[in-house]
Amino acid sequence: MKIYKSLQLDFNFNTVVTIGTFDGVHIGHRKIIERLVQTAKKSQLKSVVLTFFPHPRMVLQKDADIKLINTIDERSVILEQLGLDVLVIKKFTKEFSRLTAEEYVTDVLVKQLRVKKIIIGYDHHFGRNRAANIENLKAYGKIHDFEVEEISAQDINEVSVSSTKIRTALLDGNIKKANKYLGSYFMLSGNVVKGKGLGNTIGFPTANLHIEETYKLIPKQGVYIVKTTIDHQVVFGMMNIGFNPTTDIDKKQKIEVHFFNFNQSIYNISLVIELLDRIRDEHKFDSVNDLKAQLQKDQETSLKYLAKHHAE
Repeated sequence: MKIYKSLQLDFNFNTVVTIGTFDGVHIGHRKIIERLVQTAKKSQLKSVVLTFFPHPRMVLQKDADIKLINTIDERSVILEQLGLDVLVIKKFTKEFSRLTAEEYVTDVLVKQLRVKKIIIGYDHHFGRNRAANIENLKAYGKIHDFEVEEISAQDINEVSVSSTKIRTALLDGNIKKANKYLGSYFMLSGNVVKGKGLGNTIGFPTANLHIEETYKLIPKQGVYIVKTTIDHQVVFGMMNIGFNPTTDIDKKQKIEVHFFNFNQSIYNISLVIELLDRIRDEHKFDSVNDLKAQLQKDQETSLKYLAKHHAE
């Protein structure tokens, strides 16, 4: 998959395009992308997703506090896995939002993306103030020689899911529901940084995950069963999201992962942590010994889960 981060494109091919923010790339999104990829192959065209970053709400509504299910890099990885040919990430600005519908179609879709077919939801709106709809798009298609395939309300509602529902599930700690809606495991991506080393002293060394993107949604605090890949090997573990109330006093939320049967040094490497299930809330224990006893129980719970669901 080739990634472009502007609309200064050098396409020497015609395309099938879909458009959207695709936060989470959930099962509803996947249905659209699969149709896009299949149509492109059948028509001997290139499949293209036009997406936007920052999220339009961050720009137009000053909603700086909106949290996204995926970072833009995570979104790119998922789309590549789905077989997409080209991802165009357009920086979303107020100026871009003021393009008229005609300017958007002629300058972006026709001249830059070289579109021959657009696959888009029945409720799609575009252009300044989102004034144009799919009927307008079909009319432009007749003028500029591209086809519009409408994804019906029935098709979209068949998969009753939305990014908002997934965000709510994650904030509630319902990782099973979130993963079901996503069609894959929710992920946290970051770099391993040095912590205080307390885990080593009680037999549960942890990797401290630092996530640079402040807009990334962090699920409800608590203990999760997780997996990652390190040096091409799948590694399982348990992760705590929280403030370490038993031992810590700096009141900063941390993301710490204890990997099972693993003792390599992994400082300063990047990891993608997939969340499989949630065990419990974070608690404050009366002593470090009580904390250690609970961690042992958590490990037993995790290993039983993995034996049942992840025999590999």
